[in-house]
Amino acid sequence: MTQRSWSRRDFLRRTAAGAVALGGITALSACTSTSSGGGSVLENARNSGSMRIGIAGEEPYGFTGTDGRVTGEAPEVARAVLQGIGIRDVQAEQVDFGSLIPALNANRFDMVCAGMNITPQRCQQASFSVPDYTALTAFLVPKGNPQGVTTFQHIAEKKLPLAVLGAAVEQGYAEAAGVPPGNISPFDDQNALLQAVTAGRVYAAALTDISLKWLAGKNPQAGVEVTPGFTPTQNGREVVSAGGFVFRQADTDVRNAFNTELQTLHGNGRWVQIASPFGFSQSNLPTAGLTTEQLCAA
Repeated sequence: MTQRSWSRRDFLRRTAAGAVALGGITALSACTSTSSGGGSVLENARNSGSMRIGIAGEEPYGFTGTDGRVTGEAPEVARAVLQGIGIRDVQAEQVDFGSLIPALNANRFDMVCAGMNITPQRCQQASFSVPDYTALTAFLVPKGNPQGVTTFQHIAEKKLPLAVLGAAVEQGYAEAAGVPPGNISPFDDQNALLQAVTAGRVYAAALTDISLKWLAGKNPQAGVEVTPGFTPTQNGREVVSAGGFVFRQADTDVRNAFNTELQTLHGNGRWVQIASPFGFSQSNLPTAGLTTEQLCAA
């Protein structure tokens, strides 16, 4: 991955119709699923030895590397979990972030591995695993942060233009803090967020601190920095940002098996080993007592 990848238009862009295996390119039908074998998703995946997943190309959560290999925290954790429940191979299809749940429900793949935040709205459309990680929110800003912004309230007070990732949770956080919708510009990918900041089209871009630190670290000559992470608020309450893996609501067997093995990885230290190369640490593990049910009801 080059240090100047931020200047390439095609950074993180892949055709949604293409599909990538963790070890290389594998052609997939856009309309088939491992659930088409007549049994449950878990049974069919164990029989075939393979599970199809969806990613969105957001680094470091789930993305396609320049070598064509799918990697990132979510695919790598998923691969370890699935191997633990008898599924040795993972194949991936990359689509736009906002298309992940619709494509899942259309049976294009059987699980989303994209570090997707667990929110009440999304819980109405699909079923989430136990929380996989937690993260703070941050801003990508010009070097030195001349406007001194560290919260969405600062963005609102200073009437600054803000970039967000399309269909991500940060737009809701910004609007809840009083940022006018007209001051918020959604973009398709991280490269577009970076370019919007470096070109001065927006003052800041909002995303998780994990994602922005990764992006800034890959582009040290871009003249940007990442503000300290913070916890946003909505309706006067702090919002816990926790991500998880996503399944169709009917696929309880594979979700339950996945949850059991994922919790084992969280508890035995292996999750940290897998996730740390992507900027995650022990501090990103969900706190005891944090549940999917709480996040879905928040």
